[in-house]
Amino acid sequence: MLTLVVFLLCTASSISAFPKGGAAGPRLNNNQLYKFSYSTEVLVDRAKGSKEGNAGYRISSNVDVNLVWRDPSNKDDQLIQLAISNVRIEPAGHRSEKNNVLHGSTAESVMGKSTLAAITKPFLVHLKNGKVKAFYSYWAEPAITKNLKRGVASLMQTQLHTGKVIENDVSGRCTVEYKAVNDRVTRTKILNTCKTAETGFTTHSQVLGVSRKSSSVTVFTLEDGFISSAVAKETHTIALNARRSTAAKVVSRQTLTLVGTEAGPLEAAGKDVAGVVKSIDAKLAAVGVIAGKVKSKCKSCPSLFEHWQAKQKQLEPASLSKATAPRSFLALIQSIRKASKDEILKVLKSASKTALPQVVDAVTSSQTPASLDAVLQFLNFTDAKSLVLQERFLYACGFASHPNEQMLQALLDISKGKIGSTDIKESVVIIMGALVHKLCQKGGCNLPTVVQVKKLILEGPAGTQVESEVQMYLLALKNSLLPEAIPIFAKYAESEVGAYCTISLTALQRYDVSLITDEVKQTVNRVYHQNHRIYEKNVRAAAADVILSSNPSYTEVKNLLLSIGNLPYEMNKYMLSKIQDILRFHLPASKVIKQAMKDMISHNYDRFAKVGSSSSFSGFMAESADVTSTYSLDILYSGSGILRRSNMNIYSASNGVLLHGLQVAIEAQGLESLIAATPDEGEEDLESFAGMSALLFDIQLRPVTFFKGYSDLMSKMFSMSSDPINVVKGLILLTDHSEVIQLQSGLKAAAEFQGGLAIDISGGMEFSLWYRESKTSVSNRGALVVTGNVAVELDSLSAGMEVSFETEAALDFITTVQFSEYPFLVCMQMDKTTFPIGEHLIKYERLSSGKSFVSHKDRKQLIPGLEFPLHQENSNMCKRVFDSSW
Repeated sequence: MLTLVVFLLCTASSISAFPKGGAAGPRLNNNQLYKFSYSTEVLVDRAKGSKEGNAGYRISSNVDVNLVWRDPSNKDDQLIQLAISNVRIEPAGHRSEKNNVLHGSTAESVMGKSTLAAITKPFLVHLKNGKVKAFYSYWAEPAITKNLKRGVASLMQTQLHTGKVIENDVSGRCTVEYKAVNDRVTRTKILNTCKTAETGFTTHSQVLGVSRKSSSVTVFTLEDGFISSAVAKETHTIALNARRSTAAKVVSRQTLTLVGTEAGPLEAAGKDVAGVVKSIDAKLAAVGVIAGKVKSKCKSCPSLFEHWQAKQKQLEPASLSKATAPRSFLALIQSIRKASKDEILKVLKSASKTALPQVVDAVTSSQTPASLDAVLQFLNFTDAKSLVLQERFLYACGFASHPNEQMLQALLDISKGKIGSTDIKESVVIIMGALVHKLCQKGGCNLPTVVQVKKLILEGPAGTQVESEVQMYLLALKNSLLPEAIPIFAKYAESEVGAYCTISLTALQRYDVSLITDEVKQTVNRVYHQNHRIYEKNVRAAAADVILSSNPSYTEVKNLLLSIGNLPYEMNKYMLSKIQDILRFHLPASKVIKQAMKDMISHNYDRFAKVGSSSSFSGFMAESADVTSTYSLDILYSGSGILRRSNMNIYSASNGVLLHGLQVAIEAQGLESLIAATPDEGEEDLESFAGMSALLFDIQLRPVTFFKGYSDLMSKMFSMSSDPINVVKGLILLTDHSEVIQLQSGLKAAAEFQGGLAIDISGGMEFSLWYRESKTSVSNRGALVVTGNVAVELDSLSAGMEVSFETEAALDFITTVQFSEYPFLVCMQMDKTTFPIGEHLIKYERLSSGKSFVSHKDRKQLIPGLEFPLHQENSNMCKRVFDSSW
């Protein structure tokens, strides 16, 4: 083994070592001027290309290179001078005179006189063993000028032997692979290793996020020991994970070709590089070869207030179901991110009462220090009357794409202060749990504020006797997904309070299976089998869900099967339906269930012939190469036919990552007295209650109550026309990706992808003794817009592409129960309306003078509506319900 290790080490050393006696990198001859032609072009297009061609431009010039100084003791230690001249700018693709924005333009008119003068000033590069050790230019030069020079200097950097190294160039500090064959060297830069000063951000969820694939290859040809040509191609493809057709591609090319040599200046005298540089020009400085930041300027952009005045009508409540609302929302966020606190406050104070909640959504979603300060100054949490604005702020924090410690600290400060509404106090703590989870996922679990909040919510349940506060802390822990919270959930899963049990069990189901220990499994099994006490049916159903989703053992599954037949009437049917759904949908537990069902004691006609109206069903909503969406509906009734629990889930999976897009759960209890029915075992003393809980994009929201107590119930049960209660309404920033891609040419590509959703989820429970009918409904309305913009700017010239898609959709889930006869009739409906999808593609080349070329391509289609299929028993029952209604 030792011999093998030594052999591998020697082999690795031989690959990366310089060849003895040979050149390590290109060497220039003294007294010789190398004359090159140079061009770099950048193209922006769809990922797969398009008939309309691409957008972009080409910069061409001459480059003269000569040796300034060489270390007498090391021929590979050289100081060289490069001078760019005869700069030209033209479209990268063919353009007619009419569509050529650069027609009649010169490099000076595009770049400006001072910038052009700066780029033609000679600069120095210190090469040692073929690598750029220092880049000398002028601090006062514009950043874009220095970057373009760095792009040329990066083509001077190569090595003459095969190996993998880490080196600096204009792209950053990158891992690079060289392959040398005779006089040809291929340099492959591993771009995802490059570290630069530019920072961006991306969406917390991978399913809703953006991915980038990049490649960079440069081929050097050498002649007489120096570079005769360098050809580089760099490609970046940026795509939305859930819809990869919403994508853009940036292609950057560089070509450096030796066109001739002539007599050049003599080598300068000097002991070292620093002395020689100073003797040439004292103003020259080592400014670093890694690209510097370039500030983009928008000369014609409207102010935030002007932008708001133009967009405010699209953000009124009447427009929220249309795609114009999220599109305006995204545009407003872009404008807010460039604005000051005072500018943002001006918009908040000027917005109408009806549009103000949408403005709060946009300001909070912007996630800049100025926007957070502005919205915190604007909101008054001591005022219970402004509950809607406060809750919209909190939900926007919960859905934040890249929250920071300052946002969490702001919520912590609010929780410690006076809050006018109990509902808001609960929401603050619940949302803090969501922020803890997101910050921990980014490696921020040890940030001081995160540590404080973790301590608060972990110790919260044991520190209060108030039932609503215990639920609040448990919901915050459910959002946080902290491993430390698992023992707390296991403890409260066996509580005497049904709400504690349900929250804890549903929280355990969200954890990675590897974190669910045998001890936790034993606890959950005790709850289901009622080893220590009698539990409500919905608690036992939640326990069954945890068991079946946590890699159940053969014994656990067999015990579950054996319990069927000994459960309350409707729960027998529910468990039977759950088992059958797992088998039909091939869920992970199906394999062990099949094994257990080989035993005729646990799988027989008597056990699997139970009747009832409760059910569990899963199906596909949509399937594509990019994402798969599934739905599940679980309905559990009491033995008297009244809804006990309704649970609708929608999941999306992409590249092995799962997103819990939506969960709407409706629970009801204590309603049996209305129809003189007998409550099920363990539910005799339950208070009359109905409410709804929602989880949206992996964030648990504060539950809402339809009614609580007998008097509240009596005031509402005689009407079948009760208005639905809103659970969540607003604008959500789903996708938020921003990055600056540093190109090897020195240019930068700015990429921004954003997705906005206008959503309205409401639910209701109607009960009529007169018609002896109950109805529960969940209504989901939404409009989605995703936009992607990739642009490459050069002073007053900009080329880029905008790609987007939009849709408007509605999904309704209605359960109707008629208990005028027994067994009662139950009909479940899940309908999706016909909805449009629009795709838009814009390519542009623009000058700041106003001259522009823009091409448009649009595609629209209608997706027909449908009623999602459920089990056959439900279809038969719905026929009877609707026949009887006539």
